[in-house]
Formats: sequence, C-alpha cells, structure tokens
Amino acid sequence: MSIPKPDQNLNQITIRGARTHNLKGIDVDIPHNALTVVSGVSGSGKSSLAFDTVYAEGQRRYVESLSAYARQFLERIEKPDVDHIDGLAPAIAIKQKNQTRNPRSTVATATEIYDYLRLLYARCGSVTCLHCGGIVKTDTVDEIVASVLAQPEGTRVYALFPITRAELKLEPMQPASTETPAAEAPKPKKAAAKKSAKPAKPEPILDLADSLKERLGELRRRGYNRLYQNGSIVEFSTPESLLELDFSQPIFVLVDRLALSPEIRSRLVDAIETGYRESGEIRFLTVPRNPEPVQESGVILSEARQRGVEGSAVSSTPRLLRFSAAFECTTCHRAYREPEPRLFSFNNPYGACPRCQGFGNTIDFDPNLILPDKSKTLAQGAVAPWTTTKYRPHHGEMLRAAKSAGVPTDVPWYDLTPEQQSFIQEGSGSFPGIRGFFAALEHKKYKLHVRVFLSKYRGYATCPDCRGQRLRAEARAVLINDKNICEVSALTVTGARDFFDSLNLTPSQAEIAGKIFEEVRQRIHFLDQVGLDYLTLDRLSSTLSGGESQRIQLATSLGSRLVGALYVLDEPSIGLHTRDTARLIHIMEELRDLGNTILVVEHDPDVIRSADHLLDLGPGAGELGGQLLASGTVAEVTANPNSITGKYLSGRASIAVPKHRREPGRERVKLTGARIHNLRGVDIEIPLNMLVCVTGVSGSGKSTLVHQVLYRALIQALGQEGAADGIDPTHLYRELSGVQHLNDVILVDQSPIGRTPRSNPVTYIKAFDDVRALFAAQPDAKRRGLTAGHFSFNVPGGRCDVCEGDGTVTVEMQFLADVELPCEECNGTRYKPSILEIRYKGKNIHDVLNMTVKEALVYFAGHPKIVDKLYVLDEVGLGYVRLGQSATTLSGGEAQRVKLASHLASARSASNRSNGNDAAARARSRTLYILDEPTTGLHFDDVAKLLAAFRKLIEGGGSLLVIEHNLDVIKSADWVIDLGPEGGSRGGQIVATGTPEEIAANPASHTGHWLAPVLKPSTPKPEPELQVTA
Repeated sequence: MSIPKPDQNLNQITIRGARTHNLKGIDVDIPHNALTVVSGVSGSGKSSLAFDTVYAEGQRRYVESLSAYARQFLERIEKPDVDHIDGLAPAIAIKQKNQTRNPRSTVATATEIYDYLRLLYARCGSVTCLHCGGIVKTDTVDEIVASVLAQPEGTRVYALFPITRAELKLEPMQPASTETPAAEAPKPKKAAAKKSAKPAKPEPILDLADSLKERLGELRRRGYNRLYQNGSIVEFSTPESLLELDFSQPIFVLVDRLALSPEIRSRLVDAIETGYRESGEIRFLTVPRNPEPVQESGVILSEARQRGVEGSAVSSTPRLLRFSAAFECTTCHRAYREPEPRLFSFNNPYGACPRCQGFGNTIDFDPNLILPDKSKTLAQGAVAPWTTTKYRPHHGEMLRAAKSAGVPTDVPWYDLTPEQQSFIQEGSGSFPGIRGFFAALEHKKYKLHVRVFLSKYRGYATCPDCRGQRLRAEARAVLINDKNICEVSALTVTGARDFFDSLNLTPSQAEIAGKIFEEVRQRIHFLDQVGLDYLTLDRLSSTLSGGESQRIQLATSLGSRLVGALYVLDEPSIGLHTRDTARLIHIMEELRDLGNTILVVEHDPDVIRSADHLLDLGPGAGELGGQLLASGTVAEVTANPNSITGKYLSGRASIAVPKHRREPGRERVKLTGARIHNLRGVDIEIPLNMLVCVTGVSGSGKSTLVHQVLYRALIQALGQEGAADGIDPTHLYRELSGVQHLNDVILVDQSPIGRTPRSNPVTYIKAFDDVRALFAAQPDAKRRGLTAGHFSFNVPGGRCDVCEGDGTVTVEMQFLADVELPCEECNGTRYKPSILEIRYKGKNIHDVLNMTVKEALVYFAGHPKIVDKLYVLDEVGLGYVRLGQSATTLSGGEAQRVKLASHLASARSASNRSNGNDAAARARSRTLYILDEPTTGLHFDDVAKLLAAFRKLIEGGGSLLVIEHNLDVIKSADWVIDLGPEGGSRGGQIVATGTPEEIAANPASHTGHWLAPVLKPSTPKPEPELQVTA
C-alpha cells in the first residue's frame, strides 16, 4: 500500500477502505474547514461512516496519545474497520441523545451562562439587608471624599475615629426553616445534673477604663495626641490629661482639622485611610461657618448612630458623618459577608438552600396522592388514606366534624370553597385534619408498616424556604436591576437577552463586568440562533429532548470558540420548525468560518442544500446499503442519477400532495380551557378517523397540550389512571367531550422500548415467540426434547448460564466505571452450544437474531405469522434494523417506529380476526394514536413509507394525532392545528386550524408561510440517463 504524501491531506480528511458495519469498503474525502452533509436512506450507513469510523478513529488517536497512566482510566477504543484515515482533526461528537441525568444541571449551567452570572452577581450585585431591606455596602474612599466635599465650601471639618475598633459581628447564615417542632433535648444523667447544680465561678472581667487607658497610651506613643469627646478637644500628652475624660462616653481620636475646599482632597484621603487602618471606620464632624447654636452636644453624638447623610447633604447644623470599611447595612448597621461566586451556586453547600440542598423541591405529602380523585365527595371517600381498613375510623370522624362545621359531604371536592377545603386539610379543634393525621403518624414511623403507608402519599413539592429557587436567602438578596440571580435564571432566552440589553451599569461596574457581559450575551445569542429562544435558563437539562440537548451543545461549542476541530453532528434539525432551520444553518456556518470542519448526518432538505460538500450513501438499508452513491457539491449530487437524495432535491421524485383529503365527520374529541405552562385557556377540536397534525414553532406548546393535558385527560376518562403517573389532570382543563367515540388512546413516544440488552425489536412486536416455536419444531430439536422456552434468552434452560442471556458480562472496576465485555462462555451468542446446533435453513437462532428485517423477510418466506409481524417493521422504515439489536442502541425515532409497528401489527391482526368485516374491525378499534415527530431520522423515501403505514392505521379504524415539523407529513394531513405565534410566553395560542391549504392561506401562521410552496403542484423533471460505474 502506498503512503500518501503529506501535502495531499492538508485540505481534507482522506478515508480509504471503510468497512465499519455495513460499509462496503468505501473511499471518501471530506474537505477541511467546510460543512459536509452525509445523506441517504435510513440504515444506509451514515452514522457508521460519521460516528463509528471518522469520530471513533479521532477519539482512539486522542486516547492513544495520552500517557499510560491516563489511559488506564479510560475505556479502550477499538480501531474502526478501515484501511487508513489521514488528515483527522481533534473530533467532537454532538449527538441527539440527551445523556444528562443530573437533577442539578440546567440550560444555564450546561452553556456556562450560569458560571458567568455567578461571577457577575458577586462583583456587581447590590446586596440588600435581610432584616430591613437597606443597602449593604462598604464605603469606598472615593465615595467618602465625594460625600464630604458635597458640604458647602469653607465648612470646618473634624476627622475622627473611635479609639476602640468595633467588634465585627457578621450576620449568621440563614438556617433552614422547619414546620416540625425541634426535638427535645435529652435529659441529663444524674451525675451530670448534680455537677451542673454547682454554682459556676464568675470569670474575671477586665476593667473597661483600664483597657481604654492602655489603648490611649498606645495611640499616644504612635503620635496621636488630640482627642474629641462631647464637643470638646482634649490634649493627652500626659497621663494627667486623661482625667478630663468620661470613659462612659464615646471617645474619638482627632486626626485632622480642615476647612473644605477642592485643594484638601489629599488630606481627606489620608484621614480616611488612617481611620480605616486604626479602627475600621472614619467620622467627620462638619461645622458650617455660621452654625445654629447647639446647646446639647448629645445631638451631634446621636448622629453617630447614622451612617452617611440623612436628608439633605448640606445642613446648617453640625453633623457627624459615619463611614465604615465593614460590609454592612447602611440603615441597621448589621455586618454581612461579601458575596462571592460560590454563594450563588446551588451545587455548593455555601450557597444552596439549606432545606432542599439546592434541588428546589422537598419530599412532602402530595395533595394529588392524598386526594387522587377530586370529583368524589367527602362521603364517597375523596380522602384516600381514610378509605383503608386500618384508618377508616378517621373517615367517620371527618364526616362528623364536617357536619358540625357546616362543610357539605355530598359535594365534589373541587366544588368545595377554599375555606371548606382548608378545614379538611388543616383541621380545627379536636379534629386534626389531614395534616394533623400525618403529623401524628410521623411519631410512629419507627414501625415498618407506618413508614410504608406514609411513603404512598409522599411526593416532591416546591421547597417552602426558597420557593423552588434553589439558593439560600443571602444569595437571593443580591440584586442587579432589581432582579436576583434566580429571577434572571427563570427568564427565557429571549427575556434574558432583553434584560442584558437594557441593563444600566455604572462606569466602574461596566469596567469590572465588561468581559463577563460579552460572554453572557454571546452565549444567549447562540441559544437564540439555534432556535431555543423559548427555553428558560433554569430549565432542567434532564427534561430536554434529544434535539434540544444537541443544539445546546452546539451553542456551547460555538461559545468556546475552538479552532481547528472536527465537529460530528447527528441530525441537529430534529425538533426544529422550518422557520428556525435557517438560523441553525447560520450557526453551523459560523462554526465552520472559525476554522473548523463540520460533518453532519442530516435528512432536512434545507440543511442538505446548504452543504459545501455532500455525501450520499445507499442505495438501500442494512446489507443493501453502505455504498457511496454520489459525492461532491449539492449541484453535482443532484444531477447524479445514482443518488436517491438527488432525485428528491431535484424534484424528479417527491411525496405527492393527496388528491383527496378525508372530510371531518361528526365524531371528534373536544378539549376546552387547557391552561398549563404557556397555554392560555386553549380550546381544540380533534376530528377522528383521520390524520391530524399539530404544528407550530419550537416551544409553542404542542407537546404540553397533547401530552400533558389531552393524553392525561383521555386516559383518565377511559379509566386508565395508572398510565398518567398518578397526576390528576382535571385542574389543567375546563371540559372534555367526545370520549365516547374512543375505546383506547395510545401514546407512541420516543422513550426506549426497553432498558436492558435483552429488549429488542423482534421481542417487542411479539414475533420472537413464533420464531422460537419454529426452531423448537425442527426434528433435531424434537429428538433432544427442546421446547420453545429453550430458545429464549430471558429464562433459564437454553440461554448461557454465565451471562444469563445478555451476551456480555459486567466487570466491576471498584472506583472506576464498570466495563462491559463479551461473554467468554458463549462468545456473545447468548445461548448454550447445544442450542446453537439446532438449525433451520442452515442458520441457528443466533444467526437469525443478527439478520436485518429485510433479510429475515426473505428467510422466513412461507411463514405468514412471522412475515406479517416483520413486514410492519419494514413498512415504517426499519428494514435495516437487526432483529436482535439491543433496545439501548436504538435512537428515539427508531424506538418510536418500533412501537408504531407493534400497534400496526395489532390492528392488522384484529382486522384478520374480523374475517374481512372491515366495519366490525373499525368499530372495535376506535383507537387514537398520539405520535411525537415520528419522522425523526427518516429520509424522504422513508417518510413516504411512514405515510403509507398511517393510512393503514386509519383504514383499520384508528385516528392519528401527530406532532410534526416535517412539511411532507403536514401537507399529507387531513387536518392541521397550528399553535403559536411564537415560542415560550409568546406562544400557547391556536393560530389556525383547517386543511393544509387553509393553514397555508393564513398570514398569521409561520407554518403556513413555509407550507404554501410545497403544496403547489410541481412538474416532474425528466430522469437523467442512469450511469452504471464498473
């Protein structure tokens, strides 16, 4: 093999002979400092090339470059199956999976915005007193000089400092409040009690006058020889002169006497520095030229209790101005600790709320668990704990107390007045109420059954101390523009941008925080550019979708300003409205223009068209893919007849607009008054037996409306409360009607189909039962007495006894992360050797699990029960997935389509049981399927297959409600509900409803603006002559 010359790889990444997974030994060139998009049908090998070859080799080389000591802490990375790769840059992968499970991580912490906010509030924040609300500050020399010089020119000024340094008593940090009484102190033992009964000897107290005289002697030796007390100046050059002093009254050292004029500034500064050095404070007695007669010097001394000038700075009477070097309140003079960055961290005990430890919520009794069904009356058992056998007497006690208090017991809970509900919850007189009942049980929780009972009614509630803001009171008392750091974190990205744009800082603050502001504004700008303007900065990272998490990582990468890196992105447009895609493209171009190489796996046509270089893989999925069909500029790939992507980009192939749409019938579900998060009393009607799309810009409230309100309301109405996570949705909407038209509602989301390596597509769609039965029916299996159970890796019998059917074993590394290794007993096959000897058509059960769906369809031809179930996987675009592929390796979109295939198979099976009676099958089905962006990860060609699967579900009597951004799906819908007009607080409203054509004609709809062009009929372009390369 010839070694490439160095200069050949300066401008590109050269890949030769890539055979990772299904790649067919392809040769690829990826230009440096360019945006390269990898396209192709699902399963064609895009991720195998981008992540498992290019990124994996970049990571491997990085790890190999580390010292042997560092490498021992890192997992060994296998070399990808490739001949050679040259020109690699440091690789950074930004995947669409949300890997964050830290309950403390937020959008602000993930993007480093919060780190800069902590620094900003520590350096520029204005601290308010927790007791009186006054300003807490340290008087600077410049501020003191300005305050003194504000007096009329010619005013006589006496600079003084007290002879004793005031003891600095810092305010203690606020402790956690608690509603439970403090535990009683244990009674002292008898011996200890006797000892404590003896009177304690009084400790010697140092005479105050003697200590003051000692201090005065020290000051005299250091050159101070004038004192001030009660309006008189006393010379104390000799000990006898101290006899004139009253040691019960405050005594000051006179530092300087001067008449105010602009020229005395340096003398003022010297006096201030002297006072701060000797006592930590300085006082100025100002005497106007013509003062009013003052009979009592106590008037002047009373001013010593006040700091600064109260009222007008210019006074005709003598005034004593007090300034302190301590960080204290200007009103009540309580001293505080100066804020530092760790005070604003909820991950640090110094700043975290002491009650919730920085989580923002505490474990408390959950009203939704105690009162699960608020439509019940008190007599019907609305209070769940009192319906149990053991605590049933409390139910009778409640009814008697309610009757005495005039609280109706035959009215639903939600119709009781707040006062009546409070009576049941808080109790009154001898009736303890719900709270008193649980408080009494708390004293008995040393009993196991009581602890178990209490745990059933506990849940997470907002912390009463910090009100969910996660920080202690001292941190929340620091303000910038009247907002504390928690309030700024609660703003959306758009709100934070407006806040920082309108921020007014003093020149000194601007000098201190200039760089901080630049970093914060820059990161907020990047979040806005990637279409996340609707997210709040304190949004938990664990609640973000995969697409949102990926775009946050993209914004963070841009904020880091790295140069010369290779970024590998996995479909960053997922979850983005078409309107926001242009901003995403702009961000990737900015990242490229910094001097980075961008490699993107993508299906979005706008992102593909923006590429500097395009790689198209195919032609099919799995074993039918892995070939490089076309490479070059977008124009070159579009003109290439071998490229499937090129056909769709050029218009030679497209998903046609339906000629006829289903008309809305009388059967529909209606929900009114949806109100949660940004929804503002939304009313929607969903026609049944058709494809309904819910659209809108990112953050407009689509998932909130469909998942959190409608789905929960429907499953409760259909008697499936257990599926709603115990949350009562009745307070989230006003009325729900039309439920009688449904038998079932199914949420087909992107959550994993299983959380163990044993979960896989073939078991999820129930096809593996038939596969196992087929192998058990083989003559060799019968002779050995094997049953279908022996071919299962979930139960003992035929599975490997060492790995218990996982195919891998976990090696505990003590203080390091556990390592997964292939099982040495079965070599990763999961089965015992005797089971693997059973073959059908020359393949054993392990070989079958390694087949793709398309391969299995050919292999199992003649077995309709198996083929019918596998066929639906191919119908939804999963023909490339292996039957035994672990559920943990499936993307969210793939997991969702596996679930869809399972339901499609069930619907088809119900239709078959109806013996061709389509009307009976439809009547029995009457199921509403709810899907969230099912086109995630799908190529244009696969979207057409998905739409065909949708049609079959509807023909089987189902109804489809789909949250979607893909314009091909939206234009194929029968009905569209468009939310907006924007995201976050500017969304949550119904902008338009109707057919796609009606949405496109609505000028208020962002979706309609982008939908209009794709609804126009296009003239098919001629197919160029197919070029076959040897």
